[in-house]
Amino acid sequence: MADVIIVGGGTAGCVIASRLHQRKPSLSITLLEAGPDPKNHAHVKNPAEAALLHFSDLDWKYFTAPQKHLDGKPRYNCAIKGLGGGTVINTGGWIRGDALDYDGWAREVNDRRWSYDGLLPYFKRSEKHFDADADPSQHGFDGPMHTASVSASGRKFPLRDIVLELWKHTGVDQIPDANNGHPQGITELVENWRDGKRQIASDVYPLDGVDVRTDTLVKRISINSHKVAEGVELANGEKLVVKPGGQVILTAGAYRTPQLLMLSGIGEPSHLSQHGIRPIVELPEVGKNLHDHLMLFRYWKLRHPESGLALGSPDFSGPNYEKGGPVDWLVTTPIPAEPLKRAIEKDEGPIPEDHALLRGPRSHLEMNLLYAVFASETVGLNIPLDGSSIMTYYMGCLPTSRGSITLSSDDPTAQPVIDPNYYATETDKHVMREGFRMHTRLMLETPEGKDLVQREHTPPGFPSLDADATDEEIDARIKLGGSTVFHPGGTATMGKVVDASLNVYGVKNLRVADASVIPQPLASHYQMIVYAIAEQAVDIILSENFAN
Repeated sequence: MADVIIVGGGTAGCVIASRLHQRKPSLSITLLEAGPDPKNHAHVKNPAEAALLHFSDLDWKYFTAPQKHLDGKPRYNCAIKGLGGGTVINTGGWIRGDALDYDGWAREVNDRRWSYDGLLPYFKRSEKHFDADADPSQHGFDGPMHTASVSASGRKFPLRDIVLELWKHTGVDQIPDANNGHPQGITELVENWRDGKRQIASDVYPLDGVDVRTDTLVKRISINSHKVAEGVELANGEKLVVKPGGQVILTAGAYRTPQLLMLSGIGEPSHLSQHGIRPIVELPEVGKNLHDHLMLFRYWKLRHPESGLALGSPDFSGPNYEKGGPVDWLVTTPIPAEPLKRAIEKDEGPIPEDHALLRGPRSHLEMNLLYAVFASETVGLNIPLDGSSIMTYYMGCLPTSRGSITLSSDDPTAQPVIDPNYYATETDKHVMREGFRMHTRLMLETPEGKDLVQREHTPPGFPSLDADATDEEIDARIKLGGSTVFHPGGTATMGKVVDASLNVYGVKNLRVADASVIPQPLASHYQMIVYAIAEQAVDIILSENFAN
């Protein structure tokens, strides 16, 4: 018997297990992970080799349902099956996001613990900020996760100053720190690499003293007739039990957590019955409210590739280039309010001037320019990594499209049905079109852009587009190339599936503490908020369940 069983050894599971043991060593804690311990895997420590993990033995190899609002095809949505979860493969963006988003979350659930100020102690607790002179009210200096900006890592890329001037044409200012709740502007990218090496959650948050069981798939949560979670049943038939008053905590991620809830009889009764599962607790919102960030890459032919401006050129080299990605700047920006208001009204009807997506203004787009090309094959291109081209990226930060996770089977080894329902609303279409037009103007109409690139590499069969391109022309490009940024959330949403203390409604001693609980999208990269959710979960669990 254990005091705590944690299902899912990803980011949140590792943090909760580690912190609970540190804070209360008398607790017996079992951490269950479906995949292996990847720390000695050949391609894990070097972030530059992350692409080699796609479709590897560490990948769940998820594909979505066909995306009817894109090109009708499924999208590959990688998720790591291994101790450390997404920290094994992510691109390292340490991007906290906008205080307005967190404050909206707190209003929705009527609990200030989930506001920006409420989460701030947990953002700080997890990080060891790279700048010792930074604002101590906003940053932590004693946490386990080391961070570094481009300059702090010692990198200085040849296009740094030119690209900064390019981004200034967006109308936002250069800012010294975007991780203070006010990200709108141009700032150096911050990554959580330590001396250029990946920091896996299971290493950074030590699991000594925790009973860690890898390659252990959970079939269902064991719930008794009094609707109390008593433990878990594994796929091999073994049963693990918690002590009376103990806790079962789900941290299996936005895809597997709702699947496991449904396999345990928690969800929409009619859907459960379709798969021969006896409904125990009627919670129809399990698996609903799936939100994910949609992004688009665009590729550009350099005017002077002989100058060693991009990865692949033999002359693209300098001190510490290996210590982070080939990028300098991260840009976060609002978009004009009146056209956005008209788009929202196509979805919702008449809205007030202080609508949540207008008030602020909100951070609707995140963008950067990379001195490299990758993934061009996904849009039918074959651009060599030879230093002759670069790429731009943008992401819609606050999508209003909502999808779902449903069961494909009562078999825990079967993939759930993942339907993000990308690009379903006029609001999302408008935001993504704005990003497309913004990049077209920057790269083809500004002095810096004209000096930098000759042209865009366009997918076969698609025309080159200027800033006057029609909505339909832009939509065609987004429908072809739009894909996930791997930031799913909301599928066990707070206020509908769990309460503000992370308890699953209708079941005692069962909690969820991962990105599933995030009720609305955040202009953030989700590893950072998942660390904070887990850090706060530890405080909640210790105060509400193990105070004595």
